[in-house]
Amino acid sequence: MPDRRRLPATVVVLSWVSFFNDAASDMVVPLLPLLFAGSFGGGALALGLVEGVAEAVASFMRLWSGRYSDLRHGRRKGLALAGYALSNVARPLLGLLHSWVPALVLRSVDRLGKGIRSAPRDALVADATPADLRARAFGFHRALDNAGAMLGALVGAAVLAQTSLSIPDMILASAIPGTLGVLLLAFLVREPQARGPHPHAGTLPPLEWRRLPAPIRRYLGIVVLFSFARASETFIVLRGHELGMSAPWLLVLWACINLVKALASQWGGMLADRMSHFAILRLSWGLFALWYFCLAAAGSPDFLWAVALCYGVSAGLGEGIERAVISDFAAAGERGTAFGWYNMATGLAAIPAGLAFGGLWTWVSGSAAFTMGGMLAALSAFLIHRQFSGRLARGGS
Repeated sequence: MPDRRRLPATVVVLSWVSFFNDAASDMVVPLLPLLFAGSFGGGALALGLVEGVAEAVASFMRLWSGRYSDLRHGRRKGLALAGYALSNVARPLLGLLHSWVPALVLRSVDRLGKGIRSAPRDALVADATPADLRARAFGFHRALDNAGAMLGALVGAAVLAQTSLSIPDMILASAIPGTLGVLLLAFLVREPQARGPHPHAGTLPPLEWRRLPAPIRRYLGIVVLFSFARASETFIVLRGHELGMSAPWLLVLWACINLVKALASQWGGMLADRMSHFAILRLSWGLFALWYFCLAAAGSPDFLWAVALCYGVSAGLGEGIERAVISDFAAAGERGTAFGWYNMATGLAAIPAGLAFGGLWTWVSGSAAFTMGGMLAALSAFLIHRQFSGRLARGGS
């Protein structure tokens, strides 16, 4: 029987906050390559530098903000609100720029906001949710996050195609959904009472990797390996471009990938709470590897469409579960720190992962890059099975 209990109001509102924030973000981010190729200047090299620096800034802030929210006895809403507000002030201002150098500053501030909010927000979700509903809660959150990304891309494509608004105008307009998300968080999210004791500053262990519980360290090591397989989805769009797909159809493909990810995230979270978090995660990563091998072999737009949608299902299936596992391992008063390590580790891994994927694409081929990603994903799924086989049965998280 499916669990009919409602998710806590805090989880639902935070999910809608992410929906509006991602709608705003995906009205902007898919357009950045066009600006770097045009008015910003600098081309692909400047774009890579800007995104790399911005992600590095965000990654280090994720650990600090998670730790700080634990030191504040679990009062996390203020940090989450500050992070969302900072991003939604900086991001629309990109529409006023004419050079990539100030874009580096604003994009870094945007990602700084993401770094500040990510770990406290994830810990808020975990604090508000009973343990046996956490995968469902994180799945629901990721579902609305992806749905917002889909909406932002579709709105951007429709407005640019059907109106006289320019790309800078579209970027400025992203302030509207972004502001809605900030207001929802400010006025409708109530700080939950965390489920468990909160430590005092002097009782938290030193912020050192070796002080983390061994299961979290093993798990994060495997997640980092998988992050090297999980390249940016813009590479799927690039694959479509190589196969001759037009720009409007590429934007529609982007939106459809996010739609199936949204549906799969919700379904995967509900399934994991009834079965095993690690069993569904292993399935997600194994299917991810299969579809990457298929992307390597894609030779026509129709085949790419079919594989990309299957990829979206496998990617969405495990998104929320990755976070639910962190909340399973961490004590209530240390969740912010644990999510900080998770977000920092995956964020830092994304930088060399993107460079390796892009370099292999440039110097060998796109097929070689997707094949490498598929092999790493398959290895990650095997390691999850090997390291956590005792937790694959129902009831083992």
